[in-house]
Amino acid sequence: METVTTIRPRALVRASGGPRYAVALAVDALGTGLLRPFLLLYGVMVLRLSAPATGIAMTAGIVVGLVCMPAVGRWLDRGARSTVVAASMLVRALGVALLLATPAGHVWPFAAAALLLGIGNQAWPAAHAALVATVAHGRERDTALAAGRALRNAGLGVGALLATACLAGGATALRAMAVATGIAYLTAAALAWSVRLRARPAVDPEGDAAAGSAPRMRGLLAANVVYVFCLNVPEIALPLVLVTQLHASPVWPAAVFVANTVLVVTLQLPVTVLLSRFPRRNVLALAGVLLAVSYLGFLAATSLRGGWGAPAVAAVSVVCTLGEIVYAGSATALVTALAPAHTLGRVLARFELSTGFGLAVSPAVITALAPHGPTALWGGLAGATLLSASAVAAEKDGNAHLCRR
Repeated sequence: METVTTIRPRALVRASGGPRYAVALAVDALGTGLLRPFLLLYGVMVLRLSAPATGIAMTAGIVVGLVCMPAVGRWLDRGARSTVVAASMLVRALGVALLLATPAGHVWPFAAAALLLGIGNQAWPAAHAALVATVAHGRERDTALAAGRALRNAGLGVGALLATACLAGGATALRAMAVATGIAYLTAAALAWSVRLRARPAVDPEGDAAAGSAPRMRGLLAANVVYVFCLNVPEIALPLVLVTQLHASPVWPAAVFVANTVLVVTLQLPVTVLLSRFPRRNVLALAGVLLAVSYLGFLAATSLRGGWGAPAVAAVSVVCTLGEIVYAGSATALVTALAPAHTLGRVLARFELSTGFGLAVSPAVITALAPHGPTALWGGLAGATLLSASAVAAEKDGNAHLCRR
């Protein structure tokens, strides 16, 4: 079994698409961090829309954006790589331009801007993973994907910090951040396009399909819908529990979010390298176990009294973040390992559909379960995640040689 034992920065940059592509990822993430966490505030403060209307438009943009994924998958299977990445960035730049042109009080242009941003946000992960899978192979590809995630989280964190510092400027500052985001997307798109990377399709997508079809991976895709709930736990579930149920200071959820970002940035790559000695499917199942244990830990922490609840939740959140890191380092890597070369784009698109669906429904599920008490929320999440981990471990790979990976 192939194992990565050391982190070599130069080799890692090459495996991730090269220096220009790495800069494109950083610039894109920085721009995203400037605006995406505050898009709701932009709709409310700058465009003077109601919070419900703004939220519905943003959710619709995410959901409708998923519809583009089959077309993205077919485009990737025709050999396109850096062009698709650049297109996902350019679409978001157009969304920002439309956002800036939206008159106050008009919800439909805002909804159209949210749709363009949603399309770009949904298309980017699959396009990025396909590009990395074309440049790097085996466990080197896994580390390159992990490095890209760490770099992206760092850029998102820096962008969000800059935006937070500027929020005192009100509507004017939000407009300035939108302009900066649009410039960042255009710059990143130009850099990504300049890489000019294509893959030679293994078969003609319009011709004979004798090379086989894409693996179904039904258990993995269903499990992924539940796994991705962990990405919204620091942003939605924990603030909801800490502030409304434990009556803790808003400083606690902010501290948890910052700690989550720092841990992902610093540990994503070394943890992925450390776990490269184990089969990817086993590592993904382990991620589910870690997440379920953390959910049970949150259940126990919320029962504490005397001011111990908030510190206990913060401590357990470290375990949840470790589960997220293990999940993120193994899920996409497993999918790219299972996918035949000629169906890589469609397989990644299908995986991103499951991810996007999980991210779209998780806020509604979390907020629906929370009023019924900690047992309903954390017990339900723990049970569903353990079932998902079991499904991942039990599912058989389509090719015998893949079972050993």
